[in-house]
Amino acid sequence: MNTVASATPMSHFKQYYALTKPRVIQLIVFCALIGMLLAVPGLPSAADVQRALIACVGIWLVAAAAAAFNCLVEHNIDAKMKRTAWRPTAKGELGDGQALLFSAVLCSLGSWVLYVWINPLTMWLTFATFVGYAVIYTVILKPRTPQNIVIGGASGAMPPLLGWAAMRGDVGPEALILFLIIFLWTPPHFWALALYRVDDYRKSGLPMLPVTHGNAFTRLQVFLYTLILFAGCLMPFIYGMSSWLYLAAAVILCTGFCAYGFRLWRNYSDALARKTFRFSLIHLSLLFAALLVDHYVL
Repeated sequence: MNTVASATPMSHFKQYYALTKPRVIQLIVFCALIGMLLAVPGLPSAADVQRALIACVGIWLVAAAAAAFNCLVEHNIDAKMKRTAWRPTAKGELGDGQALLFSAVLCSLGSWVLYVWINPLTMWLTFATFVGYAVIYTVILKPRTPQNIVIGGASGAMPPLLGWAAMRGDVGPEALILFLIIFLWTPPHFWALALYRVDDYRKSGLPMLPVTHGNAFTRLQVFLYTLILFAGCLMPFIYGMSSWLYLAAAVILCTGFCAYGFRLWRNYSDALARKTFRFSLIHLSLLFAALLVDHYVL
């Protein structure tokens, strides 16, 4: 029996929804929203809230389109990896044409929302993020260089910058600092995952750092990047966009991330790599939440 043809409307919905990588998109929209709120001095007005909500919808649509395109391009690779073998494109539940059309519709709709209801700058920056992730990272960098996540991390670091542009209509130094933080956070976050998923990446043929340079070298890079990230996370305070409240939170969170990185470097285990990966998510979420609290409290 044909799996696609026999699928119910609800199962179809779940399949298409799975292509959007919901957990990843939630973090992207959260970071974009932080950028929007930080761009507005004081408490946002009703008009600001409305603008932010519309911008979040547009950014979600384009980001979801990029995720779907990624699933389309990597369906053969995903089928070889336990972490991704469940995806509808990897299982053959959705065909290439369906995934491509879905991605195109989402990208077009999201771009239209941003262009008409927000501003052209936000639309073009968001579309550039789509191209950066879906084409430059997925198609060009990921299969060719172990530095894929470092170079391609620029796309993943764009959300707060998009949020700032949505509210201000420009890209200020504050937005670039937020971009820098996520850009520096991405390698230790992703390489912690790659360390305990190395067999999957080896089977897939992707040149991830643990595959090409080994476990020990990757662990050292994770630790070194946590130190660089620590310095980057101090920038909001140094530049004057935050106060001591954020600084205290940043020092505590970054010290914790560095401690995980050091332990991972000196005494590796898959369990510790998993904990490091999970803590990286907590680190970024709480760091940006601290920026937001600092923005309104002080």
